Amino acid sequence: MEECISVFDMLKIGVGPSSSHTLGPWRGAEHFLNELREENILSKIIRIKVDLFGSLSLTGKGHATDLAVMLGLTGADPEFIPIENIDKIISSIKKNKELNLASEVMIPFDMETDIIFNKNFLPFHSNGFSFTAYTSESEYESTFYSIGGGFVVKEERANAKKKLEIKCAFPFPIQRADELLNYTIQEDKSISEIVYENEISMRTPKNVHSELMRVWHTMLECMYIGCHSEGILPGGLNVRRRAFDMHQNLIGLANYSNPQEWLECIRKTEVKFRQILKWVSCFALAVNEVNAALGRVVTAPTNGSAGVIPAVLMYYLVIENHDAGEKEIKQFLMVAGEIGSIFKKGATISAAMGGCQAEIGVSSAMAAAALCELMGGKPAQVLMAAEIAMEHHLGLTCDPIGGLVQIPCIERNTMGAIKAINAAELALETDPKNAKVPLDKVINTMWETAKDMNTKYKETSEGGLAISVNMADC
Repeated sequence: MEECISVFDMLKIGVGPSSSHTLGPWRGAEHFLNELREENILSKIIRIKVDLFGSLSLTGKGHATDLAVMLGLTGADPEFIPIENIDKIISSIKKNKELNLASEVMIPFDMETDIIFNKNFLPFHSNGFSFTAYTSESEYESTFYSIGGGFVVKEERANAKKKLEIKCAFPFPIQRADELLNYTIQEDKSISEIVYENEISMRTPKNVHSELMRVWHTMLECMYIGCHSEGILPGGLNVRRRAFDMHQNLIGLANYSNPQEWLECIRKTEVKFRQILKWVSCFALAVNEVNAALGRVVTAPTNGSAGVIPAVLMYYLVIENHDAGEKEIKQFLMVAGEIGSIFKKGATISAAMGGCQAEIGVSSAMAAAALCELMGGKPAQVLMAAEIAMEHHLGLTCDPIGGLVQIPCIERNTMGAIKAINAAELALETDPKNAKVPLDKVINTMWETAKDMNTKYKETSEGGLAISVNMADC
């Protein structure tokens, strides 16, 4: 059976700052709790030990991996936990040296000794982590791998070609871009229409609609919060939020009381080229500043690249088409999600495996394709837009200073968003028959580049800006 990845697998709602280093380990902890229940030993646990390996160890502190596994072990859900509760839960664990396992069993837990940062890499994937649970009579150990975008697998299941993603029989199974294009030709449908047919094979049309709109409203709220929050981001780099000041200069004295009214006010602002650049950058900055502050974002396809897609969609809504509404929003998200899934199947969306080309590059390609369809692009042009965007991100390294998803990550979202818009416009002005590089070729090239890339440029903070600029310099 083909691997079927839903739009909702690619666009997950969760807590920042990293999908692979925060959301993945959090979900892994939830899976571990389920295993303990299946083994009928949850109530007997007297101690838990957590081992982080490779990239999770090297940049885990900056990515809040240690906090994520603790939150996951309490049974809290990253999609729904009130953000204000996170500090309370973590503070309680630190102060009392106790953890309420699955919110059912209170056990002693000292994060300084019970979470172990192992710098060695496990052979299967660079983002490995394991849990060991102890009873008075035995122990139970389980190892997981966070492979990007919040996806989590176990080695034995992956080797058996059984992933934790949804397995299904889509009416239009897609592994490659050329397959997607062929479906659009055979069925005389747009890419979003093909994706919709796949989605409603698993969910009701009502559920697809409501979930897509929930994803969008989370994105909109995230932009709104980011544009109205000022101060210094946590982590020690002393990075000052910039979206607030940029937004104040752009919005002026407008009056509004909620995100939807805010969107309408932006539509009335000046739209010269410089203002458009600033607005798009402001939206992207806002999202990733919220992400850096452990706020709620949508992985698109990762937390570190979460600002690109909402920024480009907001650009379309407030600059290009003031009459656009739910139909266009859903169309955009479905195209973006499908392009992301093709990259995941053919390459990677994990910076720990492929550098930042796997995050910002993929998100830019997703946004470019989605925007191109909304602007009237034919399916071949939509795929060309994705190819153009990725082609000009090839080789982009991941070298976060201090292991934090802040420098250069936050600014890179603005660059990815602008490139996406440019790529869409180039594709719209090009006859697909004249294209020299198909999307599948650039995906394969990206993967080969990822394999050739030195490990120190893959989210280890052991190369690039991460060693050129020290925490002390900030």
